[in-house]
Amino acid sequence: MAVVAATEQISYTDLYERWERGNWRATEIDFSADRVQWQERFDPFERRAALWNYSLFFHGEDAVADTLTPYIDAAPLPEQKYFLTTQQVDEARHAVFFKRFMYEVADVGDGTMAGGLAAIQPSLTWGFRKVFDRLDTMADELRRDRSKPKLAAAIALYHLIVEATLAQSGQHFITGYLEQRDVLPGFYGGMRNVEFDEQRHIGFGVKLLYDLQHEDPDCKEAVAELLREVLPWALAVFVPPGWDERYATAFGFELLDIYEMGIASLDSKLRAAGMPLDELRLPLPLRQTARERAEYGVALLRAGYLGEKTGPPARDSETLRLLFDGVERSIDHRHAPGHPVTVAWEFTDAQPWHVRIDDGRSRAAPGSVAGGADLTFRCTVEDFVDVSAGRLDPRLALVRRRLRPSGSLRLLAKMPKLFG
Repeated sequence: MAVVAATEQISYTDLYERWERGNWRATEIDFSADRVQWQERFDPFERRAALWNYSLFFHGEDAVADTLTPYIDAAPLPEQKYFLTTQQVDEARHAVFFKRFMYEVADVGDGTMAGGLAAIQPSLTWGFRKVFDRLDTMADELRRDRSKPKLAAAIALYHLIVEATLAQSGQHFITGYLEQRDVLPGFYGGMRNVEFDEQRHIGFGVKLLYDLQHEDPDCKEAVAELLREVLPWALAVFVPPGWDERYATAFGFELLDIYEMGIASLDSKLRAAGMPLDELRLPLPLRQTARERAEYGVALLRAGYLGEKTGPPARDSETLRLLFDGVERSIDHRHAPGHPVTVAWEFTDAQPWHVRIDDGRSRAAPGSVAGGADLTFRCTVEDFVDVSAGRLDPRLALVRRRLRPSGSLRLLAKMPKLFG
């Protein structure tokens, strides 16, 4: 494929040379016009909405700078290590850039890095905190385990989720509306520089993932496992306060536009790395367009099936169908029994559902199973959703009788691997 051939042609030396040619100075950006325009050309809500978005970037740049050292240590080749050291410099420069804007233009913080970061803490979303907490634990894991599969998972988290899926999407829309409105020239110029840096970082991540998975086939499964864990959190990063979509529409775009771009970016980067989504067995509607996948993910977030728990989840039949579409796709048929089986959920507060697994195929449908299922769970929709979303440990749910299984104990033991 042409996209893979392009990855093969990238060299770590070339990426390093691009860094030397693209250096810029965060401390020399002139924000004087920005400070005036911030007050005169943004209304109060627009300033609040913009600061919410910029705060995620500020904290993110500081966090990624802090976690790169174990990546440098784990990189197999000197050329890879050298590039990663340039990336650490870039991330520190980005944090300085955002700190300066927040303080000098928006009066956020006290002018110090620590003061600026403390001031934006309330703006960080649940999904953002979950993703970046995982980045911290991944750095700790990489210090203990420098294997290629662990490094591949770490690169997927840092370069493909944080940078290609989240940061690149947000940057695109910020620079888009700044250019359209012709405002904040200092911030716009700095954001363009940040974009160029991130494109180089993402190119490195794709290249390294491509090389790692060719050297060790276990890398692909390590990446798939990481994505299954982190994607539900990543979907929740851009959920605005109170689901107020004016945080996007105030600047001329829809919330779904950001999700669509992020999903399309992740898809293309994985494909370029030789790990197309359809080979990773993720619970995603792969036959749909990026827009349709974005709509699916946002619908699950709004229903309370993913993201931060803010109340009971939806229990209507159409929303449950969305949930079980994902359950159907999540099945890893490598761990299925060698004969047809049916798993059923007899909900105490909604219609029952079941999934039939047979010879590499699966089908979810509403209703009870004639003659009984091989394995049946009795529970509320809320408890099942909390287990599925990672909010409730399934072992604890079993001990507390919030999840009551009956039927095949052998099939029950297979559930963690069978359902990913």
